[in-house]
Amino acid sequence: MKGGDEVIASSGPLDWRFSQVFGERSAGEEVHEVDIISAIEFDKSGDHLATGDRGGRVVLFERTDSKNTSGSRRDVEGTDYALRHPEFRYKTEFQSHEPEFDYLKSLEIEEKINKIRWSQTANGALFLLSTNDKTIKFWKVQEKKIKKVCEINADSSRSLGNGSVGSSTSNSNSTNSCLTNGRLPDKVNNYLSNNDYTFPPGGIPSLQLPAVTISPETSPVAKCRRVYTHAHDYHINSISNNSDGETFISADDLRINLWNLDISNQSFNIVDVKPANMEDLTEVITSAEFHPTHCNTLAYSSSKGSIRLIDLRQSALCDSHSKLFEDTETPTSRSFFTEIIASISDIKFAKGGRYILSRDYMSLKLWDINMDSGPVSTFQVHEHLRPKLCDLYENDSIFDKFECCLSGDGLRVATGSYSNLFRVFGVSPGSTETTTLEASKNPMRRQVTTPARPSRPSLSSITRVVRRGAESPGGADGNGNSFDHTTKLLHLAWHPTENSIACAAANSLYMYYA
Repeated sequence: MKGGDEVIASSGPLDWRFSQVFGERSAGEEVHEVDIISAIEFDKSGDHLATGDRGGRVVLFERTDSKNTSGSRRDVEGTDYALRHPEFRYKTEFQSHEPEFDYLKSLEIEEKINKIRWSQTANGALFLLSTNDKTIKFWKVQEKKIKKVCEINADSSRSLGNGSVGSSTSNSNSTNSCLTNGRLPDKVNNYLSNNDYTFPPGGIPSLQLPAVTISPETSPVAKCRRVYTHAHDYHINSISNNSDGETFISADDLRINLWNLDISNQSFNIVDVKPANMEDLTEVITSAEFHPTHCNTLAYSSSKGSIRLIDLRQSALCDSHSKLFEDTETPTSRSFFTEIIASISDIKFAKGGRYILSRDYMSLKLWDINMDSGPVSTFQVHEHLRPKLCDLYENDSIFDKFECCLSGDGLRVATGSYSNLFRVFGVSPGSTETTTLEASKNPMRRQVTTPARPSRPSLSSITRVVRRGAESPGGADGNGNSFDHTTKLLHLAWHPTENSIACAAANSLYMYYA
């Protein structure tokens, strides 16, 4: 699947290697709540990476390996590609959100960054959107020359203008008679304190004059350009930029609003699922995403496991959907947890826009927007946890919201799990790639490849349903490792053009390449 539209053959499982780690904690080091990463996003070029944390900060990283390529073309071509994997460095950070308090609702609004989305660059500046539960902000990050304030001692024998006082006193003597921080000796202060404002004999020994100089060095400076607020009664779970470069959407549990980037005091409500009587509420919006190329199309998921595709050209308020995607396959046994684990926590469009990847608690599902009869592929992620659903409900882990991502070529998908593990699946026809990696410097420590188990072996096209990655029962993964629900890998992102993944394990950012 190339660009989400064309089916091509896969080249086999990737050999994943550790690349970098930022904020690695030592053994036994306590992790502060405000330092835990809550959002990750690559920009469209892949040269910049942004992370947000629960303390309301946004940290930017920039790619360095592509900028340091030097030498002749023959030397560059002769360099092993594996040695030139993406490398990033810290660029800057800024405080995006502060804790607030809604006095009308007596509700505390925490500063945690829920989502980050990059906007189009302009004039060498970077633009991005960040949001917490209630407020969205539009940031501009630009390199600016550093201004330095230098203190200089004026040479009184030369400086007779601009208010300077001439003196026959040498500069060396004047320097000795001047104290720190520009304070003058007591005998000079005595003259200045008199009412006649006369100068001491020989003039003031020395003046420390501040001078502002512009350094050739530059430093990134973040500036908030817009603040979009007072448009959501419920917590914002998604923001998504439109391909037109002018608008974006924000979604909460019951509504989706359409914004213009240049207008912060007005938005248009395009989806509203709030019933007249809240007792009739059966599902909520969990995620929303614009189509990558069609500015009139967007998709949103629900807590019932369905995905709706809507067309903004149909009406101003898109109460009705143009397509509905839901898994029609009835679970073998329904239980109290059936609807909870069916809730979709994240959706992503493939690069070309033909496929949608969704993540629920138990699995990843790949959907073809031209086929609404069911998912084309299903990848089991947490099947081994089914016997433990009651325990997971008791400790609220069953409500964890795992994100998902697709590779730029559309051949693979990835998502996180517990014990700081993440899983990579091949989606091309005939692929049996199922790789489990750990967010550590040795990612292959828990690597396991499980053969595919197609439920419909007679179908060979991309539209067949494939269920892959089922683990052994008993609460252990395919390698027999027991899971730790306290360490979870919720957030990860795939580089848009290369096989490189960035993932967050608590306050640490790990990067891998293949």
